[in-house]
Amino acid sequence: MMRLTIGGLLLLLMSTGAMAQEPPYFFYHAYDYGSEATFNPLSIIINGGYGTFQLGQRDRRLAGVDYRAGWRNVWTNVAHPLAAIREYGWKAFIRTEIVPTTLAPRSSQYFPNYQNHLVGGGMTYRAFVEWFRWHGVQYPKIWALMSLTVYHTLNEVVENNRYQGVNVDPIADMLIFNPLGVLLFSSDRVARFFGETLNLRDWSFFPTIDPTLGTLENNGQNFAIKIRLGHSTPWHLFYQFGLNGILGLSYKRADGHSISFGAGLLARNLRRVRRDDGVRHLTVDLVWNAGVFYDRNGSLMASVLFSGGRSYRFRATLYPGLLRIAGMRPAAFVAVGERGDVVWGLSLPSLPIGLAMRW
Repeated sequence: MMRLTIGGLLLLLMSTGAMAQEPPYFFYHAYDYGSEATFNPLSIIINGGYGTFQLGQRDRRLAGVDYRAGWRNVWTNVAHPLAAIREYGWKAFIRTEIVPTTLAPRSSQYFPNYQNHLVGGGMTYRAFVEWFRWHGVQYPKIWALMSLTVYHTLNEVVENNRYQGVNVDPIADMLIFNPLGVLLFSSDRVARFFGETLNLRDWSFFPTIDPTLGTLENNGQNFAIKIRLGHSTPWHLFYQFGLNGILGLSYKRADGHSISFGAGLLARNLRRVRRDDGVRHLTVDLVWNAGVFYDRNGSLMASVLFSGGRSYRFRATLYPGLLRIAGMRPAAFVAVGERGDVVWGLSLPSLPIGLAMRW
């Protein structure tokens, strides 16, 4: 019969208390395979900061962005939000950026605000916190908040580029939806619902650079949700989103391996809507896209995408764990552009960015 001394009992209680106080991990599990192996704050900053590079009309060259002009205009609008909204129109701002009132693409700027900034941005903040905490960084919440701020500021600067004038998009994103996302996902209850009930995961691409052209390839932050259709079924409702939306089904085996597939819409271009007062109002042109995805325990292992987009018409992506070259486990991709040009690239999990080449 096992004898438990008073000292042993106290030690057991202390260790149990310490284990109970360990914050949960909902979005980062330190897997050394799949999309989690390539996840880190710097890669996500590059993926999302240059997210509009995925649109067909954008120059993919890093040096092609007018960072100074973009920053100046973003700061002017964010620092004086009431004046910018007044010129844009309060009714138009609330109707297009804040309150879902229509499904018409030209007036649905609120959709990416809720999808990519409130939910995606909040989840990214929480995943950053978990990544920093897992790697033993002090003050993980502060580092996560700073990383998220750099990410979203870069995203707005790159999107704004050379435009000078009223721009309410960064006001809605940076002053309303991003802070709300951080507050929302700071709650364990909310994070548990999205992480365990909705199975929300980051399925971002891994960014690469073509050193000869100076172009950024294969970047973009994406998310995936799976909602189980019943307690006794392996089938899930599947939704993958970023600058696209793919709705379909996912089949999960008992060993944690899943196959998902679906179809939906992809943002092809940013387009300016004419207004009588001359104030800029942007919308997107949408085209079809479809994909098949293979993941292991929620970490994306491979994907094949087809679309009517201008950037890539076809893209096959393999994440770490499927290839082994000279003892290394790289990630790899190959894509075909609108004009038949081929891009391919490799990256290592330990690096925030890999190398690419365009033919």
